[in-house]
Amino acid sequence: MIKLEKTAVMNFENAIRGARNPLESWDRIDSYVSQDGKFILGSNDLELGRRLCRAGSDHRKFVRQIFVSVDITAPIYWWKEFDTYKVGTVANSTSTMHKIHSKPFSKSDFSYDKMVPEAEKSLEKVIEVLESLRQEFIKDKVENKAFWYSMIQLLPESYNQKRTVTLNYENAIGMYNSRKGHKLEEWHHFCDWILELPYFKTLFFD
Repeated sequence: MIKLEKTAVMNFENAIRGARNPLESWDRIDSYVSQDGKFILGSNDLELGRRLCRAGSDHRKFVRQIFVSVDITAPIYWWKEFDTYKVGTVANSTSTMHKIHSKPFSKSDFSYDKMVPEAEKSLEKVIEVLESLRQEFIKDKVENKAFWYSMIQLLPESYNQKRTVTLNYENAIGMYNSRKGHKLEEWHHFCDWILELPYFKTLFFD
């Protein structure tokens, strides 16, 4: 399971202006912001962007200045793979260490959509144990720290965590090319999301 929410794409206008700096061709800028606040990439700027993107990463430096922010909720096993992308990405996550005991454990806190019935039953038993440990811990947080450690160490990798992530279009194309054929379905949903970013397919593929 993966959920991507509150996507925001920023700085297109400045990135395009920077792309025209080498040849000082600012007079050919034809992009604009519509009345409803949407950035519209003009035909001149779009053609320039496509040429630069197809020329390779050394030439498409402007896409590093197109920023994306998104809230992602995904299981820990997916985040472990996402964490290989450290350069140019920033993420602030909900805190397992500080908040694991703050609400009851429920099945909706976990990704189990691909589990066979036997595995799902095992998960339900683990959730029962986790909730029991949580109840013991909140009785006396100082005396029962062992219960807190038990929750942390027992927590399955299917536990969902939410992070607010910031990346740029260069990160996005790298992730797409590396993960589009991955066996985890979460990566397929993530790559589909990338393709829907404004002008992404047009710049890199069309």
